[in-house]
Amino acid sequence: MFFIQEIFRAIRITLVFWLITAIIYPLAILVIGQGLFPSQANGSIMQNIEAQPIGSALIGQVFTSERYFHSRPSAVRYSQGRRARPIGISGGSNLAPSNPALLNRVVEEANQLSDENIQPIADLIYTSGSGLDPHISIQAARQQLERVARARGVQQDEILSLINKYIDGRFLWIFGEPGVNVLRLNYALDLQDINRQQNQ
Repeated sequence: MFFIQEIFRAIRITLVFWLITAIIYPLAILVIGQGLFPSQANGSIMQNIEAQPIGSALIGQVFTSERYFHSRPSAVRYSQGRRARPIGISGGSNLAPSNPALLNRVVEEANQLSDENIQPIADLIYTSGSGLDPHISIQAARQQLERVARARGVQQDEILSLINKYIDGRFLWIFGEPGVNVLRLNYALDLQDINRQQNQ
């Protein structure tokens, strides 16, 4: 009899914990997230002026045109655009520091930046741990300033003000380093060009 009572007690405890952890807690997080932080809860998706999604401000994207600031290199080939299928992966290359493939990639990145008269600082040649870092350092953004201004035919001061605008500070004011959100900055540059053309 005692054994049966303990079985029913264990079943009741299991059901209570299942109710709390599988239903109540997720629903509470969903309601709080959608109520207080709807943008973040839905992936911080950025939209253009035509209300089309252009990417997430939380995930780095590849920019190759000289008109844009380039993100950190990434070992992850994440999808972009409407036709791309979503890939839910992140991570580094897992290459050891002594691996020749890693050394060759870093040297190639550094040489390419040197050809563009850009100092090959760390976050322009080394990938991040996640491979999805949406930020570059303020120094990395300023290293690319001349190239982007020349490609867009504008003064550097016009772009410098945008760099300063899209700097994200330290987390909780103490963790990490300030960084520039590349997607937000590049989209602001496109908006600036559109506004300039409309005013001409």
